Amino acid sequence: MSDSDNIKILLRKFATRQCSQDEIEELIVFFKKETSSNLLPTVEEVLPLLDRTVEMDVLSADQIFDEIISGGKSKRSSSFSTMGKKGFGKKYVSAAALVLGLFSIIYLYQMQTVDNGNQRLSNGLNYHSVDSLNMRSEEITLLLENGIIKVISEEGTSEVMDKNGNVVGKQRGNQLVYEVKSSPEELAYNTLTVPFGKKFELLLSDGTIAHLNAGTSLKYPVTFLPGKERQVFLNGEAFFDVANDLDHPFVINADELNIRVLGTKFNVSTYAEDDVTDVVLVEGSVGLYTESEKFDKGSFLLKPGNKGSFNRLESTITSEIVLTSIYTSWINGELVFRNMTFENILTKLERNYNVSITNENLEMANEKFNASFRNASIEKVLEYFQSVYKLNFTIHGKEIIIH
Repeated sequence: MSDSDNIKILLRKFATRQCSQDEIEELIVFFKKETSSNLLPTVEEVLPLLDRTVEMDVLSADQIFDEIISGGKSKRSSSFSTMGKKGFGKKYVSAAALVLGLFSIIYLYQMQTVDNGNQRLSNGLNYHSVDSLNMRSEEITLLLENGIIKVISEEGTSEVMDKNGNVVGKQRGNQLVYEVKSSPEELAYNTLTVPFGKKFELLLSDGTIAHLNAGTSLKYPVTFLPGKERQVFLNGEAFFDVANDLDHPFVINADELNIRVLGTKFNVSTYAEDDVTDVVLVEGSVGLYTESEKFDKGSFLLKPGNKGSFNRLESTITSEIVLTSIYTSWINGELVFRNMTFENILTKLERNYNVSITNENLEMANEKFNASFRNASIEKVLEYFQSVYKLNFTIHGKEIIIH
């Protein structure tokens, strides 16, 4: 069997989540070795396939693979079908996972070093668009500095090594703890990705605690450099309890917004599909400023009990007094909706339960609701809306339709 044929089989197994860790590493090693070969698809060749979701079977998997490695010049088969952004049913999962598998492997070896707070792919594509696709995975993953992806089992334990084989972190269940071993000469980054339906806790080497919500990725240094800012990169939602260090400000890059703190507790929500980044301050003080700005005395300062909102489309920052517990309750397994549109509620439900929801009741999309749930199943949440607001729904596995 040729390498190409073997890779086809492994990619098909990857698409149906049947690859072992050794087989995943074999895929990574193969594409790393073949970076100068025509077998390696480019981002430009894969990206058009990511713009639509296709129906998958064994024949389709071969067709997609053949098209990519042949340069993506041919027209896609008429058997490929499209659907709306919310309709992500079971029969489409394999295709999306296959393309994601290809795209992730390419991404690992085309990613540039972070420069001035920007994390970009070599063709200029922001890394957030990759992470947003990873959220459909079933596993929590850790991207190491050497490009290897570790799967994190919430029931297991593991150790995190640096490139020299030194243990720098230990994972126990749903918590990953980093330890300071020595002062490095340069930054080495890990990226933790939490898919839809799961949450995870991270203790950074400086003592900062980060609770990561469903559909979130955080890129952070294994060890922070002395005399430098403590900078991390967030896509999704996280609650931070930042370790106080007057000499080393903690900076969160949330796409176009920077959040600068010394030691405080606050929640950041910056999902790629949202137009607004929200920062809710529980205690302490934080400064908000855009990527194009520098932090100074004129920067926007947020007070405890306030929510700062950065509008990405207008590049404006506003604030309002809020009940902070509404925005941090997710840490304890609660879902709280206050004056929230039905459309936004469905988006949060998709993230929290790792389901796909198609809303056929368009009249309700912009209606606003108030509701609270504690450790409730998706069925219980939907039954509430059915009983109170007379909304009908059907569930087929992980695909839900609101009638």
